[in-house]
Amino acid sequence: MGFYENYILPGMIDVACGAGPILKQRAKVVPLAEGRVLEVGMGSAINIPFYDPARIEMVWGLEPSEGMRRKAAPRIAKAPFPIEWLGFPGEEIPLDDNSADTVLLTFTLCTIPDFAKALEQMRRVLKPGGRLLFAEHGEAPDESVRKWQNRINPIWKRIAGGCNVNRQIPKLIEDGGFKIEDVDSMYLPQTPRFAAFQYWGVATQR
Repeated sequence: MGFYENYILPGMIDVACGAGPILKQRAKVVPLAEGRVLEVGMGSAINIPFYDPARIEMVWGLEPSEGMRRKAAPRIAKAPFPIEWLGFPGEEIPLDDNSADTVLLTFTLCTIPDFAKALEQMRRVLKPGGRLLFAEHGEAPDESVRKWQNRINPIWKRIAGGCNVNRQIPKLIEDGGFKIEDVDSMYLPQTPRFAAFQYWGVATQR
């Protein structure tokens, strides 16, 4: 990775992903995690305060960016449960089959280049009966917003670490072999309209 990706971008992402409306979304899904958790795209470890320590055995933090792992170090040091870094992308999860009780995705699916392969890997490592928890931004329901998303996306992706604002999140999850048990959606306040539409919920293996 270059200087921008390793030193500038992690700080920008940390600020953006730590905004008030985004933190409220994290608070809706992270406390549901339990057992042995795989957090895909752990980033700067913003989710740590939202976990319920009484429900957590340990967390694998999958994060390919050295800059993000460095940014996360102070939060990792204060975590009330064991965390093991996995310095790999979402397409290459180095865990055995049926390893995780929970897979957690928060504002990550938008950035993974081969999302289909990544979801296949998540399904592989999730135990039967385990849950995929997600909070993601994606394609908006309103045509006027979708037009702007499609116009902005090529430029946005280049400056925002590969983030795509127009992915069809529920469809991607279902096409990845999961059954969505519960999903909600809304436009977040105080957020640019093209990146404001959020999906969050719970899915299980089909």
